[in-house]
Amino acid sequence: MKAIVALAALAAAMTLNSAQAQDPAAGERSFAKCKICHRIGEGAKSLVGPELNGLDGRKAGSVPDFNYSDANKNSGIVWNETTFKDYIKDPRAKIPKTKMVFPGIKDEKEQNDLWAYLKQFGPDGKKK
Repeated sequence: MKAIVALAALAAAMTLNSAQAQDPAAGERSFAKCKICHRIGEGAKSLVGPELNGLDGRKAGSVPDFNYSDANKNSGIVWNETTFKDYIKDPRAKIPKTKMVFPGIKDEKEQNDLWAYLKQFGPDGKKK
């Protein structure tokens, strides 16, 4: 009986871990939604939105020569997995009066995958 309970607990733990796993390849596909306004990687330049190189640990509103809203510049946000996922599900709820017009990504798996893709890129645009 103990073996059955242990196997059930192990199976549940494995299911939970696989549900939370991050898939950078799936995140790259999700980034297609972002490419309308943003670029990432070597040689990336800001478009309607800022380039996203080195996003992990970067202060919001800090890409040189990008015209951010005051709301973004003054948000006090430093991007990490938690702040990104909170923001990307509803940007205007996280930073009211931001210029970013995007309906958000509500699906947690897609948020995880997108973050896995973005965090690969250092400030120079090279994959870490």
